[in-house]
Amino acid sequence: MKITKDLGASHAWTLHEAVDGDGRRLFVKKGADFTAEAAGLRWLAEPAAVVVPEVVEADGDTLVLEWIETAPATAAAAERFGHELAALHAAGAEGFGAPWPGSIAELPMGNGPAPDWPTFYTSQRVLPFVRQARDAGGLSAADVDLVEEACDRVKEVSGPAEPPARIHGDLWNGNLLWTAPSGRGDSGPGRVALVDPAAHGGHRETDLAMLALFGAPHLATILGAYREAAPPADGWRERVPLHQLHPLAVHVCLYGDAYRGSLLTAAAEVLAM
Repeated sequence: MKITKDLGASHAWTLHEAVDGDGRRLFVKKGADFTAEAAGLRWLAEPAAVVVPEVVEADGDTLVLEWIETAPATAAAAERFGHELAALHAAGAEGFGAPWPGSIAELPMGNGPAPDWPTFYTSQRVLPFVRQARDAGGLSAADVDLVEEACDRVKEVSGPAEPPARIHGDLWNGNLLWTAPSGRGDSGPGRVALVDPAAHGGHRETDLAMLALFGAPHLATILGAYREAAPPADGWRERVPLHQLHPLAVHVCLYGDAYRGSLLTAAAEVLAM
């Protein structure tokens, strides 16, 4: 493999374009432990429901992926993605969490088993990051008390119990790569490839809420197609703030108090449910 271009840096790692001995283009990340990312990509690929880049190599501090050629976002690709995301979620998981240690950005994340989704979500997705943010000075003790109070209500307000879904876990717009038809016998509209997962067995509404957090091209079309294929339980829109507690707490850990207000607003909305 030969590095042909440096593409900058993201979080704690550097990004590169490369080619292998056959001239195949590759995407390379260097400088961190990518075990969770590689495991998550392979796991998301298993049901063949969505496009994810092939993991070519995951060794030490280097991750080598198939190169994904991007294209403009289209409504047709968004509709297709909504159906595919529903199929991915329906593929399910053996339980909440995953059999590998998790990570999101450069932060470690628990993936241990839990008896139900509210327990998993509060104990391994929200509270560890809220307390980490407090220890780093991004949240006050009163802020943490508010989020903890919201977590105490998760079981009550999380809607009907659902089996573990196979979710991406960090499904914001930056982790969607819009593509043209793949050429692998695919003559339909372009598709969306999923990258940088924090994949695990979770609640499917978590992925929908993450899509909504920072917006995405043709979001209404994605959600409409998803609802057509696998309608979420009644009240799912009102539960969006609940599912955004985790990513907002992570953002406070990563970027400081710029996201504090959004986290506290989400917590207050959970308490108002």
